[in-house]
Amino acid sequence: MTEVILIILCIAACVALFLCARWLYIRSIRMKNRLQMNYLFTNITHEILTPLTILSSSIELLKPKHAESIAEYDMMELNVQRIVRLLQQILETSKSQSGELRLKVANGDVMEYIHNTALCVKPLMMKKGQQLTISCSPKSMIGWIDPDKLDKIIFNLLSNAAKYSGEEGEISLSVSANKYFDRISITVKDNGPGMDKQQQKHLFERFYDGDYRKHSVIGNGLGLALTRDLVNLHGGKIQCVSEPGKGTAFTVDLPISKKAFSEDQIDDQHTIKVNVPTSIISDYAKVNEEIRNSGNETPDEEAYKLLVVEDNLQLLLLMKQLLKTQYQVYTARDGMEAVSIIKEKALDLIISDVMMPRMNGNELVTFVKQTPDYAHLPVILLTAKAQEEDREESLLIGADDYITKPFKLSDLRLRINNIIENRQRIQQDFRQQTLEETQHKAAALVEPDNQLLQQALQCVHNHLDDADYDREAFATDMNMSASTLYNKLRSLTGMSVSSFIRDIRMKEARRIITENPGIRVSDLAYRVGFKDPKYFATIFKKEFGIQPKEFISEAAGK
Repeated sequence: MTEVILIILCIAACVALFLCARWLYIRSIRMKNRLQMNYLFTNITHEILTPLTILSSSIELLKPKHAESIAEYDMMELNVQRIVRLLQQILETSKSQSGELRLKVANGDVMEYIHNTALCVKPLMMKKGQQLTISCSPKSMIGWIDPDKLDKIIFNLLSNAAKYSGEEGEISLSVSANKYFDRISITVKDNGPGMDKQQQKHLFERFYDGDYRKHSVIGNGLGLALTRDLVNLHGGKIQCVSEPGKGTAFTVDLPISKKAFSEDQIDDQHTIKVNVPTSIISDYAKVNEEIRNSGNETPDEEAYKLLVVEDNLQLLLLMKQLLKTQYQVYTARDGMEAVSIIKEKALDLIISDVMMPRMNGNELVTFVKQTPDYAHLPVILLTAKAQEEDREESLLIGADDYITKPFKLSDLRLRINNIIENRQRIQQDFRQQTLEETQHKAAALVEPDNQLLQQALQCVHNHLDDADYDREAFATDMNMSASTLYNKLRSLTGMSVSSFIRDIRMKEARRIITENPGIRVSDLAYRVGFKDPKYFATIFKKEFGIQPKEFISEAAGK
């Protein structure tokens, strides 16, 4: 029995030894792979930073030479900076994971550096009309910090606060020194939605989701994890205090005395350049001003009306600049603002981002497609979410098209034109119909479209000789708002209200000529609601390709 037990123990020990060896082997392979991946990420990131540097320098070179394109160059410069910051975050994270992250502290005015760095991040708040207050106590104090690392800590905390604070959020950064003036405490506070205890447990984990989808913001899960690593590297501490509905506060405690750092961490050769923070950010105000100064409407009433909904100011402006020469373009920064414009303006098409604050793109599509007055409006969604399930979700709720980012603006224009051309084919088909054909096709429509079109035809016929009968009077007779009437007629006929009235007048003029070939052009013009016979003749030729006199002569000769 003892021998059996010994054999069993030996087997168990061998199995345990084998499993332990296997675990160590797998762990070593994973570590090797991780180091290889870190090496790969580092090399790729450096390779990308080189052409970005060339691009940034080229922008600086071209900008003074093309004053008419300053706004476009500003946008390019801003987005180059965004990519650079993201790549730098990846580099720092990679170094942190491999233990290669190093501290290099220099001497200088710590308070002034923090204040100036925060001011450089302030333009980020302008996108949402947010307010940033900065307070330093004392206002000036000499200490030892690593400017590059502290810059990233401040930038990540402030950008995180801006991301979750929403419209007109209030964000504060306060810095204070302890009574020995050898440590500082930096607190970034916002009045955003806050977090529960469960969320706070995972807050500093890499790639943690952080409810990005819930709040319709974009994140990569690196910012706060890297911030914690940088704080730890300083020998500091970071903590978060948050409560649902009451906002969030991050507090970072850092040593700033020379004795807190080792000799290899101290840079005695340089001082802190307080006026040259790392995170210089292009001015959003220029882009805001460009959008305000760029008129939303063109004088051409017949131009198709588009609503572009996008929370990124630069992309919003680019799309508007591309489209406004051909269409009337309205803009909104989120779904809630878009709903107000949809209710106010007579639109033909909506282009919307998916990830937006307050009301996202999918929620906007749901509102449009479930509201009878607007259900006919086509919606093109733009999104950075490239998964097939995301695309299916948007198409199932009624989106008419779906474009993933990054996309070419020429591709967007092509998608818009395809939808518009379909509408124009409907319009052309309607215009080529006789009155009898129009009434026959109206009868074939399903209710309530049949009833609406028959009523519209009757209203125009009842006021055929009334030159003052316009869209407001027409809408009143139809017992609906002018915008609702516009939307309905656009959906059924491809025409605006004014075009529909004019089309019926022209068709009736052609019918009258056929039945009464001897009629005078002036009498015909008055009978179909035109005060000026010359203007009537111009519209008639545009519609039928022949002058009314010639048409009358042909009708008389038959």
